[in-house]
Amino acid sequence: MRHFFDWLILGLLGFALVTACQYNPPQRVSSSPETPVTECRMVTHTQGETCVPINPQRVVTLSLPTLGNTLALGIKPAGSTNEVHQGNNSVTFVPGESEGIKLVGTSQPNLEAILQLKPDLIVGVDWFSSIYPALSQIAPTVLGTLEYPTWDQHFSFLAEALGKQDVEKAVWDHYYQRIEELKLALGDRYKDQKISFIYLGKGQINIDTKDSFAGFILNDAGLQRPASQMIEVPNAYYTVSKEEIEKADGDVLFVTTFSNDGAQAFEEIQRDPLWQKLKAVQNNRVYSVDFMSWSAGHILGVDGVIDDLFKYLVNTP
Repeated sequence: MRHFFDWLILGLLGFALVTACQYNPPQRVSSSPETPVTECRMVTHTQGETCVPINPQRVVTLSLPTLGNTLALGIKPAGSTNEVHQGNNSVTFVPGESEGIKLVGTSQPNLEAILQLKPDLIVGVDWFSSIYPALSQIAPTVLGTLEYPTWDQHFSFLAEALGKQDVEKAVWDHYYQRIEELKLALGDRYKDQKISFIYLGKGQINIDTKDSFAGFILNDAGLQRPASQMIEVPNAYYTVSKEEIEKADGDVLFVTTFSNDGAQAFEEIQRDPLWQKLKAVQNNRVYSVDFMSWSAGHILGVDGVIDDLFKYLVNTP
């Protein structure tokens, strides 16, 4: 079970879950019988066109990034999947935001659970294109794409699907205001320094690259990355052995863990002589950060990353 959980988490990192199966050819889909055409509008998505309710009241989201973006748009879904389900029959996600949202599946949506919620709209990503026909029989369903480095496009897609473009603009205005405040606070103190970010799991060291979710924010903040991370690779990360740990080094090193064994892995690697040789380690500039923020892939996660950058780069001596 531990290895299966690790596999699910790595799937989230890459936004390419193996459960996505084969892609179905796009098709034009009409609105469900319960939704009069006069009260819906057409939305183009990866599976064709669907007439969605103008004011959906019971939305179901498929994927945590979809959930995060939907919450950021001011809509609390009735249910959602959760790829990093912790076994407590809930959508473990954002404290104060996700309480009361019904869990409707982990790596695969539970169609019966979705049906019981009587949704009037289902939104998600095309990981689930293979079950799209079944989903569209339950309620109007729209699926968008989600990948690095264009994770922000899924937010825009959902804003259109939900009719929340005005909220989307306000959210982006907030983001860029915070970025400008961060850049002003940073000044030029990090202009010659490199900021590293890695993921740790049991027996795994993953190097985050520039086209990741966190890389998007670090770049907007004007922060530089080590040469080993200024590359483009599938899923925006690559795995190295312990003997290659120098690729994780930087003037500042942010570390997150992505599995049940991640905390133990972090403790173990800190005792390794090769880890002790890293410049960031020797200068006491290694900081543990939250996986669900730094790997979010949705707009609701950006504040957590920016908060950490203020905390460790601005307010830490």
